[in-house]
Amino acid sequence: MAHASDLPLVLVVDDEVRSQEAIARILMEEFEVLTASDAAAAEALLEREMVQVILCDQRMPGTSGVELLTRVRERWPDVVRIIISGYTDTEDIIAGINDAGIYQYLTKPWQPESLLLTVRAAVDLQRLQQENARLDLELRTTGPVLKQRVAAKRSTLRQRYDFNRLAMDAASPLHGVVATARQVAGYDIPLLVTGESGTGKELLARAIHYNSGRSDKTFVIENCGALADQILESELFGHKRGAFTGAYEDRVGLFEQADGGTIFLDEIGETSPAMQVKLLRVLQEGEIRPLGSSRSRRVDVRVISATNRDLEAEVERGNFRADLYYRLAGFTLHLAPLRERTMDIPPIARAMLARAVEELGKPARDFSPEVLDALCRYRWPGNAREVQNEIYRMLTLAQGQELGAALLSPRVVEGIASNPVTPTAVADLGDGSLRARLDAVEERILTEALQRHRGNKTAVARELGLSRVGLRGKLDRLGLTGRRDH
Repeated sequence: MAHASDLPLVLVVDDEVRSQEAIARILMEEFEVLTASDAAAAEALLEREMVQVILCDQRMPGTSGVELLTRVRERWPDVVRIIISGYTDTEDIIAGINDAGIYQYLTKPWQPESLLLTVRAAVDLQRLQQENARLDLELRTTGPVLKQRVAAKRSTLRQRYDFNRLAMDAASPLHGVVATARQVAGYDIPLLVTGESGTGKELLARAIHYNSGRSDKTFVIENCGALADQILESELFGHKRGAFTGAYEDRVGLFEQADGGTIFLDEIGETSPAMQVKLLRVLQEGEIRPLGSSRSRRVDVRVISATNRDLEAEVERGNFRADLYYRLAGFTLHLAPLRERTMDIPPIARAMLARAVEELGKPARDFSPEVLDALCRYRWPGNAREVQNEIYRMLTLAQGQELGAALLSPRVVEGIASNPVTPTAVADLGDGSLRARLDAVEERILTEALQRHRGNKTAVARELGLSRVGLRGKLDRLGLTGRRDH
């Protein structure tokens, strides 16, 4: 029976229950998670459920992770396969990487953020594979109608990632960044996109690709921080049959797949010195050499890289090659975090709400004024990705067409409460008479209290030492009526 949730379905296979639970806790806010303790239980779940990603431990009694993922590849080839293990198992995993078709290899102890990023990328890959499979089927059929449909889909991608559709306020500081990106999109200049995780670096890279002369060619992505060197090298440059134990067939790397198009190298600052040398050669010579091959192959690929590190500082410390940095940073585009551009939060939130409404099939018109105020006051350490999670959560729980304060997650409510109004904040309320400025302070205090108590006016009146009648009078005078009553 297929699962009822609209969230992507991830299967975690590990014989240690504590490990299962730890991974499930990290993933459960964004994904529906199933768990299994052995290969037999995992295969039974795969028979019943539409699993998109399987996360499997290597060392299990009876059947190893590689053995299980090899069977998964044969029976459920659309499921993206990730393996987790210790450094001592690297040789065994590399030996089975082709048979199992392993997408990513995570070493223990894994980091929660790295785990989340890997699973997000795997879900995106699974969706992309399905889309590519449909496109390949259409391309193999030579009828002009189907060719037109393929062209229409490419046109749709160009429209979806048009610079004009990026969600931002008219006063946003991002306008300068986007203007530069628009100017350089048509030139084959390597670009480095910097900014915190979740600020939209991949989205900007896609916009640059689909607004360039390479838009009809492939756009591929690799997270450079999630793989050991040998696996990353095989992913990027490919390998020849027999290049290492378990290399039973040739593999085409991402640089060759992206020939004529664009490759997006995320977390470029995490690469090792040895890998930096190999990447520098590709950028200098325009050639790649697959593992085990004695011959190089020319590729025509535009490189867009991204990092949340200060690469100039890393160069000064000797952790990143200066020559590679200058090769990557033909232009540098910096995306500021949301806490520095709060004016962008409403348009971003509304764009995400529109997408969530379409994906989840639940009607919703807009956010209530207090929700928009709360979204703008929260710090968003996870940036746009955290905004997206919050909105999908709110819409999932919503009963009506307006998303009200009662739907805000405890994390957001507590985050706002930890940054209360202070007397020094009065100066930030603009000019005007003393009465107007005091009203502004009073309005903010009442708004925050309503957010903390999710619209419960009885609780707000109790906290502020007001009667219910007195509170209602203040809300009416300040135009704050319409809050949910209790």
